[in-house]
Amino acid sequence: MTHVLILGGTTEASALAAALAEAGVEATLSYAGRVATPKPQPVAVRVGGFGGVAGLVAWLRAAKVTHLVDATHPFAAQMSAHAVAAAMAAGVPHVAFTRPGWVAEAGDRWTRAADIPAAVAALTGAPRRVMLALGRMHVDAFAAQPQHHYLLRFVDPPRAAVALPAHDLIVDRGPFTVDGDIALMRVHRSDVLVCKNAGGLGAQAKLVAARTLGVPVLMIDRPPVPERIELRDVAAVLRWLGHAADRGV
Repeated sequence: MTHVLILGGTTEASALAAALAEAGVEATLSYAGRVATPKPQPVAVRVGGFGGVAGLVAWLRAAKVTHLVDATHPFAAQMSAHAVAAAMAAGVPHVAFTRPGWVAEAGDRWTRAADIPAAVAALTGAPRRVMLALGRMHVDAFAAQPQHHYLLRFVDPPRAAVALPAHDLIVDRGPFTVDGDIALMRVHRSDVLVCKNAGGLGAQAKLVAARTLGVPVLMIDRPPVPERIELRDVAAVLRWLGHAADRGV
């Protein structure tokens, strides 16, 4: 009997969970637990870490998982590396379901940064109004550049005070619209956007807004991950699982 473990938290993970539920395939969607109120799912859900590679191997075996799909965020490099290692150790077929990265288009004013520390260093200089579109995990690192005024947008209210001395915080859940992000940047007079190259359509509005307004973007590149099979859509994952795409999903 098939049992698919989806490592998720992304739009792709939710789409795959819905497709597997419709196809009658047993699946468990695992969240890291960073969002306080995750989206309801039509499959079994677990929340929290596994305890490293050994813990994930033990869970795969105990739950009799037959297929592992890594649909985590493109910046969840440690979890993706653990998935590769655990799948190999447990002898479970594994694939990554991930969105392609964004590519600069005509009118974009991008500067690239290799990682968060490089992005922090790139903000050295005169005070600016920075829209920091990174979620809450990496925000405190930018306290090293306290001269700027930061605009933050979180899915959930922060559990602890934000370390940035000058900031505005908006708590809101996407998807966001281009018009909405244009208005947001105008109201807050944002003159630079910092974001991670997450890819996908759901978070792209801010990039279109920045292009429209002529706002430069500091784009943080994706972290390296171990070699693995990567698929880009639900149909491809279903084919990999051995379920024909013409079964109505």
